[in-house]
Amino acid sequence: MIVSGSASQALAAALARELEEPLAAVEYDRFPDGELLAAVPGLADADPDRAVIVASTVSSDAHLEVLQLQDAAREAGVEEVVTVLPYMGYARQDEAFEAGHPVSARAVARAISTGTDRVLTVNPHEAGICEFFEPTATAVDAAGRLAEPLPDDLADPVFLSPDAGAIELAETVRDAAGAGETDYFEKTRHSGTDVEISPSDVDVAGRDVVVVDDIIATGSTMSEAVAVLRERDVGRVFVTCVHPLLACNAVTKLSRAGVEAIYGTDTIERGVSTVSVAPTIATHL
Repeated sequence: MIVSGSASQALAAALARELEEPLAAVEYDRFPDGELLAAVPGLADADPDRAVIVASTVSSDAHLEVLQLQDAAREAGVEEVVTVLPYMGYARQDEAFEAGHPVSARAVARAISTGTDRVLTVNPHEAGICEFFEPTATAVDAAGRLAEPLPDDLADPVFLSPDAGAIELAETVRDAAGAGETDYFEKTRHSGTDVEISPSDVDVAGRDVVVVDDIIATGSTMSEAVAVLRERDVGRVFVTCVHPLLACNAVTKLSRAGVEAIYGTDTIERGVSTVSVAPTIATHL
């Protein structure tokens, strides 16, 4: 049975269809004192052998929901609990920034591990965070899905990652699309908010460019990258990402920079979530 967190209802429904498994009725509530309650009242009567909890932890409340849904499944006597984190919040806090700071990704992983038999997470920002789980979580690569919504008439496309660390994502999308060149920008981070983008040597004049990244948060770095492309007479620019966090005015920033379209998956359910990772997750279940 598929059990959805409140932030992943569309993806959970898509996964239920993909696996041809029932979708549980989940209730989300908040008490007057602010405490949350995520409950699955019909789970015990359904008596499933397995509960697959699908929940992107886009907020601290969403993390708590996961723990409650896991416990509800155990309380209902479910034999196997699988936790799918399409997007794992705190994953970018994979080390202590300075003395006295926590490794937040590790703390979150330890908490989630206590109530589950398996964990799957989609394209974690750093693959090493999977080792924080017990047992080790499975990283699901859904980047290839980003090729699906791209136009069929891309002109001599370049698949460009904003830094060297994401070049494999660009290569995955290029391979799924069937043709094109790959390259990346050099990115130098001077502080948490000051990032310098240095253009690569790839010739983009008159060519369509697909910028690929695992996550877009504020859109600031991506907008700077697009601005560099505009200076080099690029054709159309499309932005793709696995996790479209798109906080605050990120969409406006990218649109003002001249982006033709933004495509994301449903690991985080946004208006730009034009393709589902459900088929890829299903292959691991």
